[in-house]
Amino acid sequence: MQEAGAQAYIAVLMDIQMPVMNGYEATSAIRELGGDGYETIPIIALTANAFKDAADKAKDCGMNDIITKPLQPDVLKHILKRFVGRSIRGWMHEAPLG
Repeated sequence: MQEAGAQAYIAVLMDIQMPVMNGYEATSAIRELGGDGYETIPIIALTANAFKDAADKAKDCGMNDIITKPLQPDVLKHILKRFVGRSIRGWMHEAPLG
């Protein structure tokens, strides 16, 4: 996370199931960094779990929203636009993958 702190981000897409530290733990750690936008950066969970308990747990740890997999580009664009507050039309098509 220290390496990521050197960069400026407009949002975080957080996978829930990751090795070493899961997405809930990673989000809590980001929020605990305080200052420099860590408390307010939009963190959107990505999960295959569509149950309400996953959404509740995501909210409890400081995530702003949740998207279920498989990821639908229109849903992602809608959520990012809501949190980033500007148009991202064409943005997903222009950004290189990988």
